[in-house]
Amino acid sequence: MPVVGAHVEQTDPIAEARARGADAVQIFLGDPQGWKGPEVRYPGGAEALRTAAADAGVTIYVHAPYVLNVATTNNRIRIPSRKLLQRHVDAAAEIGAAGIVVHGGHVLAADDPAVGFDNWRKCVAGLDAKVPVLIENTAGGNRAMARGVERLAQLWAAVLEAEGGAEIGFCLDTCHFYAGGEELAGLVDRVRAVTGRIDLVHANDSRDAFDSGADRHANLGEGTLPPDELADVLRQAGAPVIVETPGGAEEHRTDIAWVRERLQGA
Repeated sequence: MPVVGAHVEQTDPIAEARARGADAVQIFLGDPQGWKGPEVRYPGGAEALRTAAADAGVTIYVHAPYVLNVATTNNRIRIPSRKLLQRHVDAAAEIGAAGIVVHGGHVLAADDPAVGFDNWRKCVAGLDAKVPVLIENTAGGNRAMARGVERLAQLWAAVLEAEGGAEIGFCLDTCHFYAGGEELAGLVDRVRAVTGRIDLVHANDSRDAFDSGADRHANLGEGTLPPDELADVLRQAGAPVIVETPGGAEEHRTDIAWVRERLQGA
């Protein structure tokens, strides 16, 4: 069975994993809404966290800051985004992370999306990926690089043109696809047809309706996603699962149990 875990507070992710009965955690390294460099808040620093995770058998994933947008034509955002992404990749490697998740980003309203795809190509070509970099699909935005499978196919074609592009991974977010207007039925096959891979699943229900464009997560079975189709995505993907659902340890423990029950029925 794939490892199953949750996004948790970053100070002591090992304790957070134990509180949830989780095999894995996802954390930020620093402020997700800021441009400051990554920081490891675990007592003892990066090496201590790496050792503690290995001893506890907990897999760590890192989520890059939300402010990063390597696709944009705005130089004041794109160039710092590339630099900050590299710093977070380096920090993720220091703690022994299994991968780092980064959103696909977007271009400005007047821009041709093709420019954004090419900016991703340039980013990948210049990236020293010490750990797997996993691009995540997003829910909203008409100029988003990874909203829906059609855009994802264009993004992946550009990424694969870059040296190192074949090593870029994919993180499938169930809420983002559904809220972005992509049906869950047959989703795994459609995604694999363009990316060739699914490296991580963010298992999230959606507070809002299909094709709402709203990135608002709900606990599993309590939102608008068809639960049987959500379960099918988890089983067919066969990848590690992280829940990014509301609440704390108790709610995450319930959601992790929901995932495990359905994976056991595969």
